[in-house]
Amino acid sequence: MLKKDLRSRYKKRRDSIDNESLADSSLSIANEILKLPIWSYDYYHIFLPISENKEIDTTFILSILQGKDKNVVLPKVVNKTTLKHYLLTDSTRLKNNEWNIPEPIDGIEVPTTKIEVVFIPLLAFDKKGNRVGYGKGFYDTFLAECPKDVIKIGLSLFSTEEELITDVNSNDIPLNYCVTPSETYSF
Repeated sequence: MLKKDLRSRYKKRRDSIDNESLADSSLSIANEILKLPIWSYDYYHIFLPISENKEIDTTFILSILQGKDKNVVLPKVVNKTTLKHYLLTDSTRLKNNEWNIPEPIDGIEVPTTKIEVVFIPLLAFDKKGNRVGYGKGFYDTFLAECPKDVIKIGLSLFSTEEELITDVNSNDIPLNYCVTPSETYSF
């Protein structure tokens, strides 16, 4: 199946979710993440949700990371293909960008070489760990800059797509895990 078809289908599926179900699913995903063998690392990169797109509410995961005294890193879009990464601190100020993504205004920049675990937004994924995002390529560019052994964890409201994504290219970086409200997939 083509990415553009999956993108369209899963945006519609996500739009049909009510807010209570989204909150329940987000909490279930956070609880599933607790079962992963990832807690010995120090630097965790996480996205903040675009609420009107009904993205997974990552504040539950953020609370877990802070409770475990982990270094939390947030992305900031700096141009059409590039993200910068900032340490979340008590003094971090957030502002929504042009796509309504909450991001740090400024702060302590963290080099990609320090990032050990990345939570990745997506719309759909297949049984090989290939993912479909919004199609801008921010995460593929970012992940290519990370250490080769960085742990890549997709977060999805839905189970794996039965059909394989057919237009995967050499820039697409597959996931190590994908966590859904009811199951964690390992690739």
